Amino acid sequence: MEVLILAQENGSNIRKYRRPLNINIGMIIFGAMFIYIIICIIMYMQTEHLSGYEVKTGSLTVNNVYRGIAIREETIYQSVDAGFVYYFVPEGSHVACGDLVYAVDSSSKLEELMNETAEERKLTNNDYNSLKTKIVNYRNNFDEMEFSTVYDFKYDLQSEVAKLSNQTILSTINEMSESVGISKCYADRAGAVVFSSDGYEELKPHEITLDNFDEEKYVKNQYLATNRFGKEDDVYKLVTKEDWEVVIRVDTERVPELQKAEYVKVKFMEDQYETWGKVTVYGRDEEENITFVGLTFTNSMINYITDRFVDVELILEEQTGLKIPNSAIAQRNFFLIDEEYIIEHGSDKTQGVMRQTFTEDNEITSEFVETPIYNVDEKEGVYYVDESVLKVGDVLYREDSAETLTVSKQASLTGVYNINKGYADFKRIIVLYDNDEYSIVESNTKYGLRPYDYIALEASTVVADQFVTEKGLTMKEEDDGE
Repeated sequence: MEVLILAQENGSNIRKYRRPLNINIGMIIFGAMFIYIIICIIMYMQTEHLSGYEVKTGSLTVNNVYRGIAIREETIYQSVDAGFVYYFVPEGSHVACGDLVYAVDSSSKLEELMNETAEERKLTNNDYNSLKTKIVNYRNNFDEMEFSTVYDFKYDLQSEVAKLSNQTILSTINEMSESVGISKCYADRAGAVVFSSDGYEELKPHEITLDNFDEEKYVKNQYLATNRFGKEDDVYKLVTKEDWEVVIRVDTERVPELQKAEYVKVKFMEDQYETWGKVTVYGRDEEENITFVGLTFTNSMINYITDRFVDVELILEEQTGLKIPNSAIAQRNFFLIDEEYIIEHGSDKTQGVMRQTFTEDNEITSEFVETPIYNVDEKEGVYYVDESVLKVGDVLYREDSAETLTVSKQASLTGVYNINKGYADFKRIIVLYDNDEYSIVESNTKYGLRPYDYIALEASTVVADQFVTEKGLTMKEEDDGE
């Protein structure tokens, strides 16, 4: 506020008067708070925030579905004569030694006979059901990415219809003599009949390579009923044993788990059938880090007899435990102290060591040093002790003995940083199983984790024993979809 003051008689001079600034305690407090807020904002922006993660019991989702190559004991038979071939057994059916499998018509007699009886031949309800089953199975397993299977389905239906039709003239053929140009061919052993070949018949499980899994190069030759065959052309195949094997490719890291199991439960994806397979480990592709594993079965071969490639799922025992993100896992070094040098001190039984020290007069004496324990190796008889408490060269005394130990041995532990107590406390973990994002660790181990503990999400941002403040801590919930 300005005040005008008149001068003396000449009264023409006027000067301004400024009111002095009154600083009170309120203004001082407000200014201090404002500066403090600015400093806190700057520190917050510059601080690398620590994210927390709540540990819960869970399991890992692992893809156990594999595409394998079916290996069977297969024998290919050649036509005994040139001519049109007529099959008299359905594909996949069992024949006994001496059963009629097919006939070769080199004189067109059978063709004439079939034309004469064409109107009399009718399919039964069982025949229609057989065709319907093939159509339904194909529809359920159709994959747009494998359009070539359409042609396999077409040939399969053509052969099936022809074979069903041929059944009506079977009695007439049995009465015919081979002198009229019809050669009847019988099975020389028991087995299951297949009307195709693919060059894998002589393949042994230990000979399989990655090239054998390349389905773009795979060629299947279908033998069609009523087609003309040359003499000694491949005409059918006989699978003579029920025992068979499926060879799959697995990551080499998983091989010990399968070997330990010895037998694994297997689900066939085509029809969801489950059975047990014996595990056999074959060769390994070092470049791809792939190992070929065989699964041997003693049943169900007939269900997939026409398939060379089959999809199977391994139903393994699910690994459960504490589920933690891999980003939380860290390695930390510790001193190894023989168990004889760890003592309990005071009424609260605090664990520690007796360390050699010196007085001001340079006389040798000892002091008790509390040493938090992070792990105990009972087999080796050593304790894992924090490096920040001791240093290399420290001399430790053994209780009630003149023996000493010079601190030098070190080893590392795998663990996470527990933040339950407001600071980063390292806890050892035992990893049972892992994938790219998460690990399953053993629960309730000594010096380890418990369910619902909070750990640092990013171990790389943590300094051992650093304090955690609420403003610098954000919690991440587990992704249930993982």
